[in-house]
Amino acid sequence: MKFSHPMPSTSAPGNPSRREFIKDAVTLTAAAVAAPALAAPPAVARQPSLLKDENTRAGARDWQLTRVKLDRRNGFRSPAIEGYCSHQSIKTGETIEIMVSTKPASKFMLEVYRMGYYGGRGARLMTTLGPLPGVVQPDPAVGDGRLRECRWSPGAALKIPGDWVSGVYLGRLTTVPDKTSEPYWQSYVIFIVRDERRADLLFQCSDNTWAAYNRWPDDYSLYTDPRGSHARNVKVSFDRPYNKYAQIFEHPLSVGSGEFLLWEFPLLYWLEQHGYDVTYCSNSDCLDVAQITRCKTFLSVGHDEYWDTRQYDAVKAAIDSGTHVLWLCGNSVFGVTPFSPSSSGRPNRIITRTAIYAGLSDAEVHEKYKDRPPLLADWKRDHRDESLIIGARNIMPINGGGDWVCTKPEHWIFEGTGMKKGDFIPGLVGWEHHGAPANIPGLEVVAEGTSWRSGVTPGHWTATVYPGPKQNIVFNAATIFWSQGLSSPPGHILPWSHWSRPHGPDERVQRIMRNVLRRTLG
Repeated sequence: MKFSHPMPSTSAPGNPSRREFIKDAVTLTAAAVAAPALAAPPAVARQPSLLKDENTRAGARDWQLTRVKLDRRNGFRSPAIEGYCSHQSIKTGETIEIMVSTKPASKFMLEVYRMGYYGGRGARLMTTLGPLPGVVQPDPAVGDGRLRECRWSPGAALKIPGDWVSGVYLGRLTTVPDKTSEPYWQSYVIFIVRDERRADLLFQCSDNTWAAYNRWPDDYSLYTDPRGSHARNVKVSFDRPYNKYAQIFEHPLSVGSGEFLLWEFPLLYWLEQHGYDVTYCSNSDCLDVAQITRCKTFLSVGHDEYWDTRQYDAVKAAIDSGTHVLWLCGNSVFGVTPFSPSSSGRPNRIITRTAIYAGLSDAEVHEKYKDRPPLLADWKRDHRDESLIIGARNIMPINGGGDWVCTKPEHWIFEGTGMKKGDFIPGLVGWEHHGAPANIPGLEVVAEGTSWRSGVTPGHWTATVYPGPKQNIVFNAATIFWSQGLSSPPGHILPWSHWSRPHGPDERVQRIMRNVLRRTLG
C-alpha cells in the first residue's frame, strides 16, 4: 500500500516499549506532517474570518475509506481495525488518546483530517501518525444496563496543536500489512475540537444519538434490549468504536464516524463553503448555558434525540437570555439520558435512558405501546416539554417520509424563494420529524404536511418560527433530512426511509437557510 504523504521513521536504538514507541511516533510525525500553522486565537475573542481563512487551505484528495471489512455480510463492526477516542470533544493544548484494536495484530497509520469545505474537497489533512504497533484488544463484558464499555490501552496519543481550528475531526485508521501482497483495511475515529471564543454560530453535533444507535460490538444499542426498543435504564458508553450506521444508511463509508457523515456533514460543508463564523461542540458541552450564550445562534443538527435535562435547562435559559436557536433536525429532545462517568472516572462518558420528555401525551404513548403493556407501565415522564424550546413537539408516529410544504409564503423565511402556498420540496421530511406546534405567543406555522410511516400510516409534521423574549427567534425546520437540501459533500450518500427520500441540494432550502441566518446574525 502506498501513501502520498511522508511517513517518518519511528525506529530508535534499543528496544523501546510500546508506549514509548507511540510517544516517539506522535512527536516525530506531528512535527513533520502537521499543516502550516494559523495564529492561535486569544481566549473568547471574536475572529469572524477564522473559518473563511481556514478554508482557503488545500483540501485532501484522499480522506474517505477505501477498503472496509465488516465482521460479516450484514455486520456492524470492522475488527480488522477499529478504535475510539478518549473524549467526545477536546480543546487545543489537551491530549486525546485513540484506542485501537487490530485483528490480527498489525501496524497501523492514523491520518487526522479536519472536515470543512476546502475548495470542495471536504477535508484537510492535519497530521499523520505512524506506523504504530497494533494489538488485539478484548471485547468488553456485558455490564449493568447491558453496558458494553471498552477499557482498551491507547494505540496513539496526540496533544492538540494550538493552531487547530474548532471543528469536526475524522481520524482514518489504516492497517499496514507486513507484505505488499496483502490488503490493507480502514475505519474512522471521530472527535470534536472545541474552543471558547465568541462566534456567530454554535454548531452542536448530536453525538449522544450517535452513541444511542451504536450497535457495536454485536447489537448492543439503546434499542436492542430484550425487553423492547424503548426500555428504561439501558446504558451505552462512548468508550467503544462506532459501528457502521446500520439503519437508513447501509454503507461502509460510515464505519467509525457515528452519524456525522449522514446528518451533520452536509450542513457543516455548506456553512464553511459560504464563510459563516462557526464554532463546534458536542452534546456534552452544552450542559453549561455559558457555552451556548457566547454565540449568537445555537444550531441543533440532524438527529438530536437524546438529552441530559441539564442541557434542556441550559438551552431554555439561553433562549430566555436572547440567544437565537435553529432546530435543523427532527425527533429532538425526546429521550432523557443523564450523563455519568466512565469506570475510570472520566466525566460524561455513559448515557442512560431513564425517561422521555413531556411532549407526548399519555394517549399517544399508550397508542404506540398498546401491544407491549409491560413497557408502557415502565415509562417515566420528565416534566420538561420539548415543544417549549423547539416550537413543536414529538408526535406519533414520530417517523415517516413526506414533502416539505410551504403554507405561509408571505413569511420572511420564504423571501426570494419564489414559493407559493402549496409548493413543496420533495422528500425533505423524514425520517423523523416534529409535529404539533406549541402554545407560544407569536408562534407561526410556516410549513406543514403529512408524513407516511411505512408508506401507509399518516402523521402530521409542522415547521415553526416563534419570537424569543429579546427579539431573538427560534426556527424549527421539523425534519432530520433538512441538511440534505443544502449540499452534497464528497462521499455523501442520500438516505431513504419509509419508501421516501430527499432529492439533495435545492436552491429553495439554501435560500431559506440564508434568510434565517441573516435574521439571526443581523
